[in-house]
Amino acid sequence: MPPQPKFVIFAHHATYDALHQVATLGLTASAMGKDVIVILLFWTIKKLAEGKIDVIDFPPEYASSAEEVTRLLKEKKVPNISEMFQDARLVGRFRLIACSAGLEYMGVDPDAVTRNVDEVMGLPAIIALTSDAETKLFI
Repeated sequence: MPPQPKFVIFAHHATYDALHQVATLGLTASAMGKDVIVILLFWTIKKLAEGKIDVIDFPPEYASSAEEVTRLLKEKKVPNISEMFQDARLVGRFRLIACSAGLEYMGVDPDAVTRNVDEVMGLPAIIALTSDAETKLFI
């Protein structure tokens, strides 16, 4: 059986709107048979380590709409980020990988991250793993 095409998302921005895109794109690609790899960088690592991956927050430039969008997300019963990550694992191949340097740079407890990801890797290993990806996104 030929290998599944890799769909890679480098997740840097950790506000809810950015993470929602990471989760929905990852879930959809996983359901479509792609080998999905989400690389957590800087702020996404920090948010995950702090247990705030599902917190609904928005960049300051969208503050005027934040309350309404939050209401709509709840009203429409949009799954939270961690649920979408879990669903992506259930429907296909989906991995969360944290960049090891990001753990150090963000000053987080490594245990708080490693228990919530599939693997922690350095950049050389990440680049080797993702170099042949069909799709690479930076969010």
